[in-house]
Amino acid sequence: MDGCQSTEGDLHVVAAAHHIVKALGATKNLTDDLRKILIDLDTHLSMITSNTDSGGGRGFVDVEEQLKQAERKILSWESDPTMIWDSGPREASEYLEAVYEIQTLVDGLRRLSVHENRKQKELLHRATSVLQTAMSRLEEELIHVLVQHRQLFEPKHMSSRSTRRVVVYDDSFVSVDDEPAKETSSRNCPSDEIGEYIVDLVRADVIPDIKSIAKVMFTSNYGPEFCEAFIGVRKEALEQYSAILETEELGIEDVLKMEWTSMSSKMNKWTWSMKIIVQVYLASEKRLCDLVLGDFGSVSSFCFLEISKATILCLLNFGEAIAMGPHQPEKLLRLLDMYETLADLLRDIDTLFSEEASSFVRLQFHVLLERFGVSSIAAFEAFQVAISSNGSLYPFPGGGVHPLNKYVMNYISMLPEYCNTLNLLLKDQHVDVADQVTDPDNGPNLSLSTSCPMSCHLRSITSSLESNLYRKSQLYKDEALQHIFLMNNIHYLVQKVKGSELRLFFGDEWIRKHNGKFQQHANNYERATWSSVICFLKDDNPGSSPVLKSTFKEQCRGFSIAFEEVYKTQTSWCIPDPQLREDLRISTSLKVVLAYRTFLGRNPAHIEDKCVKHTVEHVEKQLLDLFEGSPRSLRNSRRW
Repeated sequence: MDGCQSTEGDLHVVAAAHHIVKALGATKNLTDDLRKILIDLDTHLSMITSNTDSGGGRGFVDVEEQLKQAERKILSWESDPTMIWDSGPREASEYLEAVYEIQTLVDGLRRLSVHENRKQKELLHRATSVLQTAMSRLEEELIHVLVQHRQLFEPKHMSSRSTRRVVVYDDSFVSVDDEPAKETSSRNCPSDEIGEYIVDLVRADVIPDIKSIAKVMFTSNYGPEFCEAFIGVRKEALEQYSAILETEELGIEDVLKMEWTSMSSKMNKWTWSMKIIVQVYLASEKRLCDLVLGDFGSVSSFCFLEISKATILCLLNFGEAIAMGPHQPEKLLRLLDMYETLADLLRDIDTLFSEEASSFVRLQFHVLLERFGVSSIAAFEAFQVAISSNGSLYPFPGGGVHPLNKYVMNYISMLPEYCNTLNLLLKDQHVDVADQVTDPDNGPNLSLSTSCPMSCHLRSITSSLESNLYRKSQLYKDEALQHIFLMNNIHYLVQKVKGSELRLFFGDEWIRKHNGKFQQHANNYERATWSSVICFLKDDNPGSSPVLKSTFKEQCRGFSIAFEEVYKTQTSWCIPDPQLREDLRISTSLKVVLAYRTFLGRNPAHIEDKCVKHTVEHVEKQLLDLFEGSPRSLRNSRRW
């Protein structure tokens, strides 16, 4: 009797508690967590009541009533085409509350001793079926929210890329020999530092909704289904963004067959895309995964890896194909860009893919960085070999600046931008020290620059270039034109060094030495050309009386013929640099005009006898036509 009274008293306590819980549950403005606690407690109290009469099934009346109410709420949306989360926060909250009730009922029914209770089995099966229906609906809602509220972005730095000069040449380095040189143009390239620029890939105001869906699905043991839907939508978004960046999935064979112009463009896009995808998109994707799934342990890292690995491996595969391909000289700058991009991104990659499961991504990045380094060195060495082996069958017309010279100097003028990288890559590489110059008096900074590995290799390259230019000068039959060619090309080389950051790596002593070289060729030109012309004006008997008229006439005739021949020939020669052209004209004029004026001044009596074809002023004026690159001839104004 006492036991019966005790049981009846317990039931009264449970009933009172049950009444209180229901009253609290009706309170507005409850948090989701508190509401779930009350739902769990309500269901648990119902289960206690149910368990007192497990034999006949009458004790499950309250449980069944709870199930009916939650079931009605969940199934009502199955015939409604409207998305729950589009209908407002109240509808979404009520739906989640119903799911939590079903979830708690399922857990409670499973914990009870079954004892072949048919009613309990029936309710458990029914609740489980409703819960599965709800999970399918929540999966659809999740996909809808992610797609509907996805945000496309274009960071400001994406449309304001910095401009860097680049040298544009023929596809083949060797073919530049006798082709007209193309001047520099501009290309758009990635800025050196994009920096961290995290954006909202999904609208921030719906993140709590996504988290609430995640929470109820994970607590219902439907976490894998949530992850599958989440990964699918976010992976598709990343693939679409990669398409906007024009990132293509290319096989190694596709890359190896590519024309250089197309390959260069794709290498440039790869550099830009890799920076944007890693530092902006994946950093933002990682934050999204952590915001939504950070409460579920390693699930966040797993989803991030599944979302990102296809895209990141596609980029790495392209890099592998480039590193495997032939190491032509024209690839050097692009390879250095790719190397520096990966080097800059290593910390980001190690942070984004820090888990053990994603270690293969980190490893592939480090391996590819090393391969880019090896490929860059190989392309650098091929560059110097190509300079040395560049041959010519015919002399360059006019003796101007050879295209090879323009190619090399424009190319290496870009290398100071990669100074730190090249110093790192070239520090153990052998260099020919034949043309190395020290600068003891140029200050510590300049001395440091001129002694670094890159500086030594640059001077070795220009030494190879000078040797090649000397060989090309020997193709001219005219000795004077040989000196014009060498003067032009060494002067061009010096000006390119002086007018760029190359000066820091070559040093003032190198510049002084090469200034002396081109000036020596200018002097050699004057001797080779004008010595034979001026010799007609020599006075064989200095201090004596004027020469005979016949001798004077013969000297004038010889000078005129020689001068006109030089004029006819050397107006077609070319000195592209205006200042150098002016300096040589002045120097030549001082010698020739002075000698001619002195010659005529010694023989004033013969000038009026029409023996003189060219006046001093005429000779002086005609010298200004030299080196213009367009052949001319003097019209005879007098007959002999």
